[in-house]
Amino acid sequence: MRQSRSYIAMKTDTMASEVLSSDFKELGEVAKKLANHAIKLGGFGFGTSFLAWVASFAAIYLLILDRTNWRTKILTALLVPYIFLTLPSIIFNLFRGEIGKWIAFVAVVLRLFFPDRVPSSLEMPGALILILVVSPSLLADTIRNDWIGVAICLAIGCYLLQEHIRASGGFRNSFTKSHGVSNSVGIILLLVYPVWSLVLILL
Repeated sequence: MRQSRSYIAMKTDTMASEVLSSDFKELGEVAKKLANHAIKLGGFGFGTSFLAWVASFAAIYLLILDRTNWRTKILTALLVPYIFLTLPSIIFNLFRGEIGKWIAFVAVVLRLFFPDRVPSSLEMPGALILILVVSPSLLADTIRNDWIGVAICLAIGCYLLQEHIRASGGFRNSFTKSHGVSNSVGIILLLVYPVWSLVLILL
């Protein structure tokens, strides 16, 4: 009788240890899958943020070129809403605060009382600061972080690319003429971020 009881107790302990080991094994597999998914999502998120930085600074670079030596008939004013939609959140929130309000205030005062002393090259940056400061929350918080903003960026990039190729006299000339390579590369960089973001949204 005692032997049967000890046998049952040993069997119960063995079954309990097997169940616990299998549970721990399943928990380990679940944790491993969760970590892999987190790493993948984190990598995609980092890639999207990095491309947004690149696209934003590429648009600023093209805007500077347009205000200096890239004088074409292309509607480069579209770069202002593009920068608005792609500007990294840290810089965006900074300019929507007191710093941006003071810059916008000084820009308006100078434009009102000293219009002749304000160079035309500062019109676009001034307009960008004003848009950043006064834009409603629907644009600043909703569309900026939504697929609609990404689609607008893609449309702007495609338009600027085809207009640049047309103004250069063809695709080959856009990469061989003076300043053509830098302008073409800058516009292509405008397309990378929205294309990547739309691919992630559709996946």
